[in-house]
Amino acid sequence: MKSGILPVYKPEGISSARVVHLVKKALQVKKVGHMGTLDPFATGLLLCGIDQGTRISKFFLNGSKRYRAKIHLGIVTDTFDCTGEVVGKSDSLEKISTEKVIEVVRHFAGKQKQTPPAYSALKHKGKPLYEYAREGKKIIKPARDIEIFEILIESIDFPFIDISVLCSAGTYIRTIAYDIGEKLGCGAHLASLERTETCGFFLEHAINLKEIETMGLSITHNKIISMAEALSFMPYHVVDENLENKIRFGQQISVDDGLPEEEVFLRLLTKKRELAAIIKYDKNANRFNYSCVFLN
Repeated sequence: MKSGILPVYKPEGISSARVVHLVKKALQVKKVGHMGTLDPFATGLLLCGIDQGTRISKFFLNGSKRYRAKIHLGIVTDTFDCTGEVVGKSDSLEKISTEKVIEVVRHFAGKQKQTPPAYSALKHKGKPLYEYAREGKKIIKPARDIEIFEILIESIDFPFIDISVLCSAGTYIRTIAYDIGEKLGCGAHLASLERTETCGFFLEHAINLKEIETMGLSITHNKIISMAEALSFMPYHVVDENLENKIRFGQQISVDDGLPEEEVFLRLLTKKRELAAIIKYDKNANRFNYSCVFLN
């Protein structure tokens, strides 16, 4: 089984962990891990690392993501989404114009602070916030820096607004839905959510779970993206035999090996374009440090 990245379409109603379990079972591999969770009610693109592909997950977690979301105006829930209990309703929707919605939504673009919702998987003293919330203890975490690179209205059909959002990692779309409702004065919650893009992967790349279960091991060459290709956003250097041996035995790599002295992660590829290692230049020490090594 080839190590790499498998883009999976997560259906509604199951957890990201359940997707990982089903993929692992179907492909009969030792390790599978997802690279950025989706809530059970959400659908869309979920990147799964296969075997050694799990080791490069950290390079995807901070990437930008695009979502398609449906916001339901006039109803507020305690979770800010469709899974929660209704805690507020408004009958003032007829006073809200299309122009007002466009104006409010437009103002959410850019860098900003966002307070994570009380019902989230963020941890406090080792325990997820949603567990505290279910016990009636809402823990409010400090606001975090996020960026909305693009937010577009796809349609307005009161009480629903369909939007597309391109955002930084760590952004909660249900908080955006709630905040839009607050700005409009009618309240709102997130009715549905679909991830359509993440870290250079798009929804059309994804394979659904039924296909995975049907194809099983035959999925390898057609659908699993190699680690070298999956990290195409990262600069690379093809190593010679001498440098390949250094990597294989964990020997120190220096500037004398002809690598660029830039403090960014660098892919080291074999002549067969397989991923040998990922390194990063340390300016203070004037050397390269290993992040991951894949040669045996």
